[in-house]
Amino acid sequence: MKAIQVNETGGPEVLKLVDLPTPTPGPGEVLVRHTAIGLNFIDTYHRSGLYALPLPFTPGQEGAGVVEAVGEGVTRLSKGDRIAYAWGPVGAYAEYRTLPADRAVKLPEGLDDRIAAASLLKACTVEYLVCRTHTVKKGETVLWHAAAGGVGLLAVQWLKSIGAAVIGTAGSKEKADLARAHGCDHVILYREEDVPTRVKEITNGKGVPVVYDSVGKDTFAASLDCLQPRGLMVSFGNASGPVTGVDLGILATKGSLYVTRPTLVHYYATPEDRERYCAQVFDKILKGDLKVEIEQTFALDNVAEAHRALAARKTTGCTIIEP
Repeated sequence: MKAIQVNETGGPEVLKLVDLPTPTPGPGEVLVRHTAIGLNFIDTYHRSGLYALPLPFTPGQEGAGVVEAVGEGVTRLSKGDRIAYAWGPVGAYAEYRTLPADRAVKLPEGLDDRIAAASLLKACTVEYLVCRTHTVKKGETVLWHAAAGGVGLLAVQWLKSIGAAVIGTAGSKEKADLARAHGCDHVILYREEDVPTRVKEITNGKGVPVVYDSVGKDTFAASLDCLQPRGLMVSFGNASGPVTGVDLGILATKGSLYVTRPTLVHYYATPEDRERYCAQVFDKILKGDLKVEIEQTFALDNVAEAHRALAARKTTGCTIIEP
């Protein structure tokens, strides 16, 4: 089978297409034939070494496909089942892979494999952020950085479906228009406007109860200035680099603020979590509350270019890799 392998961490050039034996599922595992593979920012963290993994490895945490074989002891899945996964272990950048059976969720009828692979990790991220990290209520106004990104566009739609108002940030007028088209109430062009000043203007000086920030280092300080007293800063990504050297005293002086650094794996930690919350995500997609738009498609042998586009913020919406 064809697969991408990383033998040393670094830039996109370390993503090498190789021939590997098709694996055999062990006890508790299934063999999955991928029909579509998801592309996510965390893949670049693994490739670069920001999130270290033992070498060599095949990147990718998200995919959809068909169960081709089941290992000893697997009873909840059968050959021919359509499944998806979004929480690792890594290994998605391949035509086939083995996967612990309890990491896969069955796809409902009517949900296309490509849509599942493009959106499951992003949509599950949105679910835990807006429903559990901070339970956004009808009428609340929230700030979402990178509102035209893959997670951002789904987040805007989910937030609007529950009656929240959304302030988004974007790096260009084209991306601002895209965010507005998906329901964003206000879009701040962060390269041209001061984000805290505009947030205070939009909220009549109050600020917002919660900021969702996947950008990291470049936006952390300004995000704190957008919050109401006792507001929550949700830092869930490092697109511009990790946040370091935080002085906790700043949280006091800026209004007894809260900060959290959540990750998907802790919110989708058990098979029961995955079944329960994925069902909510699938329902949102099938009802049309979340319209998943695949804006970019890359072949497996061109995945380095996909990483370059993602890091340069040239992508919008969702991206898939075709095995």
